[in-house]
Amino acid sequence: MKKVIATTAAPGAIGPYSQAIDTGAFVFASGQIPINPANGEIPEGITAQTTQSLANVKAILEAAGLTMANVVKTTVFLSDMANFGPMNEVYAQAFEAPYPARSAVAVRELPKGVLVEIEVLAMR
Repeated sequence: MKKVIATTAAPGAIGPYSQAIDTGAFVFASGQIPINPANGEIPEGITAQTTQSLANVKAILEAAGLTMANVVKTTVFLSDMANFGPMNEVYAQAFEAPYPARSAVAVRELPKGVLVEIEVLAMR
């Protein structure tokens, strides 16, 4: 079973991909950049951008009938590893123990020039 998850409570896909795919046991969410779906704006700064990216992740999970507690793995992409500390402070507030496994990597550039992108894998 492969079901597309889509919601207007998170930014729509910018290209040929789905916001998330539900396989029954797992939901694979595409990376979420900090676009506010209500107005299309991108907030300033790593703290606000991490907050918005996680809000977008949460909206997609809710569309799949899940919560942040269902997340088992995250990948955080940063445009600058100097932003790791402030991102991590916001990230820590979004999850509870046991925390999901996580990778955090610095990349040369992210879509629309944002500072952070977050993707998740959630389990039913």
